[in-house]
Amino acid sequence: MEKTETPLEMVRANIAKQCRIARREPDDVTLIAVSKKHGEETIVPLLDEGHRVFGENRVQEAQDKWPPLRERYEGIELHLVGQLQSNKAEDAAALFDCIHSLDRMSLVKALPKAFEKAGRKVPCFIQVNIGSEDQKGGVAIAELAELVAAAREAEIPLAGLMCIPPADIEPAPFFALLGKLADENGLEGLSMGMSGDYETAVMLGATHVRVGTALFGARG
Repeated sequence: MEKTETPLEMVRANIAKQCRIARREPDDVTLIAVSKKHGEETIVPLLDEGHRVFGENRVQEAQDKWPPLRERYEGIELHLVGQLQSNKAEDAAALFDCIHSLDRMSLVKALPKAFEKAGRKVPCFIQVNIGSEDQKGGVAIAELAELVAAAREAEIPLAGLMCIPPADIEPAPFFALLGKLADENGLEGLSMGMSGDYETAVMLGATHVRVGTALFGARG
């Protein structure tokens, strides 16, 4: 019998295909398996397949879930892909290896103190409200340069820019705009693309894609 591809293998193959078309190297794209609201029984199969990069939305959930898994599996890399409250900055700095949601001045002030207490500096993506949506986090495009400058002055290591395009609209123009904004601000990393649009994001230069449903199925 033919071996059936796992969801992880399918997503990796799709990324590789888009990289070939875009003349990129698949190794230049980091696949973040977004495991929010998924338990150990769902995560362990991906760990057993060798995947090590995971994303969580909430600090508290990650604190409850990941320490025991890190004891059993080496090399796990955790990304905070949801909103970060300033009062959770210390916990986030201690637990996560990358933060994708730096979006306001209060975090620029809170994160350096959190890094000092944790004894480590965590790379951060600045989240941009790319569709100017009131209900979404992210710095306004008009205020991006100011936030980038403040983060650099505070010696926060900047990994790049992150966005979540508006739902039910073709995402490509928003991904292209994020790439343009990154170039204008001297940043290389692009955290963009989720289960429904990660292939488009890879074509348009994503360095990090945040994929949940395509790997784990719908959340309960």
